[in-house]
Amino acid sequence: MGPLRILLYNPDNGVTRNFMPHLWMFLLQALTPPEHEVFLIDGNAQAMDESTIAQYVTQNKIGLVGIGAMTRMVAKAYRMADAIRAAGVPVVMGGPHVTEEFDEALGCDGGPRHADAVALGEADETWPRIVADAVRGELKDVYAPVDAEGKDKKPSLKDYPSIPWDSIDLRQFNLLPKALTPLLNRVGEGWGTFRIIPVESGRGCPYGCEFCTVTGFFGDSIRFRSNQSVVDELLLLKARARKEKGQIAVFFIDDNFAINIKRTKSLLRDIIAANAQVHWVAQISANLLRDEELVDLIAASGGKWVFIGMESIDPTNLKDVNKGFNKPGEYAAVLQRLAQRNVYAITSFIFGMDNDTVGVAERTLQQVRTWPPGLPIFGLLTPLPATPLYKRLETAGRLTRPKHWREFIPFAMAHTPLKMTIQEAHDEVKYGWAHAYSPEALAQAVASLDDQPLGYRINIFLARLCFRGIYFPMMGKLAWLRVVAQNWRTIYKLLKEAIFGRPAIGAETEELDVLADATPGS
Repeated sequence: MGPLRILLYNPDNGVTRNFMPHLWMFLLQALTPPEHEVFLIDGNAQAMDESTIAQYVTQNKIGLVGIGAMTRMVAKAYRMADAIRAAGVPVVMGGPHVTEEFDEALGCDGGPRHADAVALGEADETWPRIVADAVRGELKDVYAPVDAEGKDKKPSLKDYPSIPWDSIDLRQFNLLPKALTPLLNRVGEGWGTFRIIPVESGRGCPYGCEFCTVTGFFGDSIRFRSNQSVVDELLLLKARARKEKGQIAVFFIDDNFAINIKRTKSLLRDIIAANAQVHWVAQISANLLRDEELVDLIAASGGKWVFIGMESIDPTNLKDVNKGFNKPGEYAAVLQRLAQRNVYAITSFIFGMDNDTVGVAERTLQQVRTWPPGLPIFGLLTPLPATPLYKRLETAGRLTRPKHWREFIPFAMAHTPLKMTIQEAHDEVKYGWAHAYSPEALAQAVASLDDQPLGYRINIFLARLCFRGIYFPMMGKLAWLRVVAQNWRTIYKLLKEAIFGRPAIGAETEELDVLADATPGS
């Protein structure tokens, strides 16, 4: 059998879309022997159902399909895998969920078989072997990254493959709706297109939070790429953005970008020295952001947003889930430290924790409103397979949907909270999203940056619109038009300043009042 045509497919969850492509596809493409042709489809950017993907693999003579999926996507992944296998094409599945539930994917748990083979853990070293076995028609059921003694082996990131970002087609990943293009073109700086590109600089996390799959999947020892390889990748992306006259931002997908502060400072200094700054986002624990020098380097190297898993403003909750290193009393100072350098935070909160009671959303929002403007996001405590949380709730008999991933329901609990009902927890999440992303809240976030350049206010407004779609999906033109109509005052204010410049103090308010009086139903 000759060279293969390989499809790497990442499913969507059928409800919301992610904001960037998944790195695993590009990484495995770079690790595929060059004689094979690799196709990439991310379901978040290129919608497909079972019939269209079966037709695609047939028409393109695909000989092997790799599917990676997190727990919330796995039901869709199984359906797509079934359709592909029914078309006569073998499927390999991998990712955190399949690693923990490989019997489910292989049909060894009494259910249907969805995959011809599964790749457990990190597939950097096993993927070339999988491809070679597929060429011979000799796929094994299970591929595990183990050493000669059969012990679990984590790949080193020292010889990291070069991902050809200068030649990859990224058109499907433009985040901005076309309706906003005229406004953005007026701002200049190539804002007609905007893409977020995933880059990793390291893997692993030692914290072991009870609800998290990261430590189980990547391990608790941290492995890093060389500074030079990261810098070279950023320079490649920066050159592409300049060539296309567009905007590219990087999301460092490391589970905790600053877990080794000395190393992170070294990397950021090298980025600055090489003039490799691009706008970037990363996940960093609040406790690590006490370091003033680190925050200085974040800003100087292009950092614009930091994702902080705050989870709760209640120390008891944090202690319960083994995240006591988070100190809610420090949150305001951390966020202010970032904002002073024009770096803002994506603050993540979990409701339905064991010490939560009715009103937790409003209590949380009361704190959020006192902080610099950012992007609060709200979710429910979810017991993922093989996590300490899942095992604790299972032992206590508190799981209401033990196999909740087989029917993905967004923002729905799979266990009973201790101090409120499941429905009350659902209502708290809905309240959080509705009040943090209302037109009034968006207008306030923009107004709070009135002393900053226009670009900062457009940044916070667009980011809030995009993040609003996590809970209130904006999948079609009608949904976007409705959101635009709801936020017309803020859009008018930004558009007017983009075209005519900043108005005199007081003039803008007076003009908006006149417009409001003349607008039916306002």
